[in-house]
Formats: sequence, C-alpha cells, structure tokens
Amino acid sequence: MQENWSKSFFFSVLYAAIIFAGQRVMKERKRFELRRPLVLWSLALAIFSIIGAVRTGYYMITLLLSSGFNQSICDRGFYNGPVTKFWAYAFVLSKVPELGDTLFIVLRKQKLIFLHWYHHITVLLYTWYTYKDTVAGGGWFMTMNYTVHAFMYSYYTLRAAGIHVPRFCAMFITVTQILQMVMGTVVNVLVYRWMQDGTCSSTMENIFWSTMMYSSYLVLFCSFFYNAYMKIPAKSKKE
Repeated sequence: MQENWSKSFFFSVLYAAIIFAGQRVMKERKRFELRRPLVLWSLALAIFSIIGAVRTGYYMITLLLSSGFNQSICDRGFYNGPVTKFWAYAFVLSKVPELGDTLFIVLRKQKLIFLHWYHHITVLLYTWYTYKDTVAGGGWFMTMNYTVHAFMYSYYTLRAAGIHVPRFCAMFITVTQILQMVMGTVVNVLVYRWMQDGTCSSTMENIFWSTMMYSSYLVLFCSFFYNAYMKIPAKSKKE
C-alpha cells in the first residue's frame, strides 16, 4: 500500500467520471429496476460488514478491557494482529467495490446527493493514505465503520427486497453515523494530545486530514438528519 496508495486518486477520478457521465446518459432513458442485483449486492456487503465488525470488535473490546482506553486509541497492533491484519486490509480494499453503490443510484435514476459521492471519494482517499502509515486510532476508525455499515447494508438489503422497515430504523442508522463522526473527531483530538508525550504514533498531516474529513462528515450528516427527519416540508408549511 505504501507503493500503491496514490492509485486511490485514479479510482476516485474514474468513479466521478462514470457516475456523472452516467447521469447524463440516463437522463433521457428509462430507469432500470435492478431489484434482485441490488438485494444481492447489499446482502454481500452486509455479511462482509457484520463479520468484519465481529472480528475487529472482539479485538477492540479485549484491548479495552485488558489495557484500557488510552491503549485502545494508541494501539497499532490492530494492523498486524493474527486476525485483525486481514480485516484491516480488507476494510481498506473494500472502499473500491463500495463505489458500486452509486451505480445503482444512477441506473435506477434516484436522487444522488452530495454527501453520498463526497463520502465515498474521501473515505477511499483517506483510508488508502492512512493505512500505509499504520497510525494510531485506526482500530477505532475501522471497527466503527464496519459496525455502522453492518446496520446500514442490512437495512438496504431489506428495503431492496421490498420488506417494510420502520422509519425509526433509518433514523437510528443516521444517528449511528453521526455518533461515528463525533467519536472519530474525539479520537483525533486524543491522538494529537497523546502524540505530544510519545504515547501515540501519528503525524500532523494525518491528524489534520482526518479531522477535516470527520468534521465535514459531521456537518453533512447532521444536515441530512435535519432535512430528512425534522424539517417541515414546504407544502405542510403552506397548509
């Protein structure tokens, strides 16, 4: 990854070109249904995320109970542990196929919001960039993301299969995403603080880009939550 992380820029540019060109192509075309492929796609990512959450979560919980919160933040053994090293690498690589989520949105002519494609691109760039340096905080970042995605893709699978899912489930998933961004920001602050006394190993560049990323996500997900679940529609206001 130290030699190839910059290829994430190629994947990001290719992704952006395909989805925006795809939107133009689909503008005058009939939407594709793709229900069965979407169910299988979401189910595959749900299973992957659930297993990843269990495997990495077990490591992090064990570390928390045996060594404490400080060590769970500063730990770098996550990257080369007998089990977690596989799931850490799989996590990073998975950010490329996850870009396929957007193809379903484009081909089914659904609304593509800024948060969606911005999140996909920046997560891909950051995970490939940071994995090569095995910096502190990675265990928290990856475990949280696996866990949130386990809920999210399971929800997508049920929706794609036409199974009714209560509205509060969607709200719960967005709340977990917001909490993930809050915790991600907290981890960055702690890594910076403990880096000063040599407890945590990281770089100022990594902390800067990670903080910018998590802060922007926090703002965007809070805005999404407000607009999706709290904002009164203009039609209702008029009535």
